[in-house]
Formats: sequence, structure tokens, C-alpha cells
Amino acid sequence: MIACNPFQKSFFNKHFLFEESQYHHHTGFAIYDLEERQFLYQHDAEKYFTPASNTKIFTLYASLLSLGDSIPALKYLIQGDSLIFWGTGDPSLLNKNVHTNLRVLDFLNNNNFELYFSSDNYYDSHFGPGWAWDDYKYSYSAERSPMPIYGNLLEARKVGTSKSISINIPYFKRYFYLADTIYDTRSIVRNIGDNFLHYYPGRNKFDYSTPFHYSDYLFTQLLGDTLNKPVNLIRFQKPKNTKTLYSVPADSIYKVMMQKSDNFLAEQLLLLCSDAIGDSLRTTFTIQHIKESYLFDLPDEPIWRDGSGLSRYNLFTPRSVVALWEKIYQETGQERLFELLSVGGKSGTLKNYYKADPPYIYGKTGTLSNNHSLSGFLITKTGKILIFSYMNNNYPVSSSEIKPAMERFLWAIHEKY
Repeated sequence: MIACNPFQKSFFNKHFLFEESQYHHHTGFAIYDLEERQFLYQHDAEKYFTPASNTKIFTLYASLLSLGDSIPALKYLIQGDSLIFWGTGDPSLLNKNVHTNLRVLDFLNNNNFELYFSSDNYYDSHFGPGWAWDDYKYSYSAERSPMPIYGNLLEARKVGTSKSISINIPYFKRYFYLADTIYDTRSIVRNIGDNFLHYYPGRNKFDYSTPFHYSDYLFTQLLGDTLNKPVNLIRFQKPKNTKTLYSVPADSIYKVMMQKSDNFLAEQLLLLCSDAIGDSLRTTFTIQHIKESYLFDLPDEPIWRDGSGLSRYNLFTPRSVVALWEKIYQETGQERLFELLSVGGKSGTLKNYYKADPPYIYGKTGTLSNNHSLSGFLITKTGKILIFSYMNNNYPVSSSEIKPAMERFLWAIHEKY
């Protein structure tokens, strides 16, 4: 459906359809005038596409609705000489990619209580539905957990011709095994179901990050090593009268998720939302609640399965993505929202694209193999604010060949309006 006057239709057809036809893939596009509250143009905007990391737009909206200014770090209860605590899904503990805050460590360390950790409020799997099974070893596919530590990532580094490697978590030294051949292009490989790490020497230097396989026992061991005091594991249902400790500003998490497209932060945010809404950690609960309570009026029902967009089960339409952006804009206001987003030529995943002074694109990218999307806000030459969603699926080439056509088209809109 195309909602525009004949002059607009001619302009959009001339530019968009020319760019879109080159690789014979599936493309959907919608652009909306925020002030006039009407679509300027739509092309297959009612059709469903794999959004990839555009899914994080939905996660951002859920978080804005469910969480306050600060992230809840843990829930705790003091009984006698024991401090029992439960995770909320907060991903910030010793995570180098987010705002540094030592409140949790100080709280757990600066007391004389025996520490007990329970995960009995966690009802999720460590991987999302529709994730590729062989991505387990890559940093973009860290496992979900009730109380992450170190971003649930192990980092190993070898500098120059040094014969030794350094790791960010000393506890994992016991899991390293020396292999006798060079393995593929990676220097360290972990098996899918455990934390045994095989080091393949031969490369002069590397800086490598891989998820570790989470378990509650491993978490207590890592935290205990960090605190230099025992952390015990206990089965204990979380009661209603727990207290809450907060960690970092919420926007510091949102900004990294949206600009760096951090999958792990996105997944943990949906768990945080679940804890805030329903007092347990369950991704599907958050999704169902937000869909039924706040997204019932989208043009098309979102097929929403995870927080990050790693799942290929996610399906959204361009016009629904535009409608969601309008909701977020109304919820946050322009100044705060634009601070969270990638900016063309300036920051995040758009740093090397859509360059202009002043910037004209503020948004979120989404990329899986053979799929690339971009949506957000386009500032025109005359200062109009337009919301757009540009989704490409099933192209048989690299995304680097798709992006220039998208850039030419969006720049033409900037210049025209």
C-alpha cells in the first residue's frame, strides 16, 4: 500500500524501486512524517521480514516501560547470620562493556554474613529459541543467566611473540589444555557443553573472547574468587519481602545495547523486565505482557521471540517498526532517545555509514547473514523528522553491497524534504 500524493509517489518510485531491484531480494520500506502523523510512502510495508537486531527496538521499549532510572542488581533477604540473594538478570557485574559500578561487590563483601545464592526465580534456558547452535563459541552469543558475571565471557590474550597467554578470569586456568595443531582460524576452542578450553599455539598474537558455559555452581565459584570469601549455592524460593540493591543507570545499559548492538545486554534486559513485572525471570513472560498490554495497536502483530534478534523466528513488518518508534519517541522525547541511538557517521554501528554534517540518521541496524535492516529517524534538509524502516531479506550477496543503495536512497529523501 502506498499512501502519498502523485508527486511523492513518483519521487519514491524513481529512487527506491531503482535501488531495490538490483539483487532480486525481498525489500520492505515505510517512511512516516512525525509531525503530520501520516505515511509518506510504503512498499511491502505490511509484509513480514526477519528483523535481526532491529528486535532490540522492542527490547528497548519493554525496558523503558518496565524499569526505572536504575537497574536492579539483586534481591536479598537476611536471616540470622545468612544473607540470601537472587539475581534479577542485571548484566553489569564486572562487565567491561558497561558503566563501571562496584556497589554489588561492596555490598556482598562489606558484611559479616554467610552468603547464599539461589537461582530458584530463574525459569529460562541459556539460549534463545531459533539461535544457531554453533554460535555458542562466539562472543555475540553469550549465555543468558540469572546473575551474570564478567558479561559471561572469557577473554584470552597473547601479545607479540610471548609464549604465555593472559586471561581475564584466573579461575579458568584450570580448564586450559594445550593442543598440538593449529585449529582453523581460532586459537582457543571450547566444547559446547563444558568449559574445557583447548589452546592451539602457532599464532604470534591474538585477543580472543568466548562465552563460558554457565552454571549456578560456576557462578558462585567465580563470585567467591572475586570476593575472596565463600559464596554458597542454595535452593530457596524467593519470598515477597526481599529488599532490592540497585547497580547502574538504566540508560547506560540501553545506550550500549542500541549503539553497539550488544546481544547479551538485550537478552538480560528482558529478564530484568520479567523480574520487574512478575517477580521471576522468564523472557516469554515479558514478551507476552508487553505485546498484550502495549503493542496490541500495532498495524501487524509482531512475531517476537527473543531480546537480541539472534533468533530467526522473529518477524516484524516495516510499518509496525515505524509505529513502535513513534511510541518510543513519545515515551522518551527526542533529546534522551537520540542519545541512546547510533548516529550516522558518528557513533555505534552507523559510525562508518550515512556520514553528513550535521548528522541526518539516528537509528538501529540489524544484520544476520543475507538479512540487513535499518530503522529510526531521518532528519531532512529542512529540519523535518521522519521515521523510517528499511528491511532487506534473502539477498545473495554481502551486506556491504546492499548498504550503498540504502544510503543513496535515504540521502535523496534527506535532500528532497
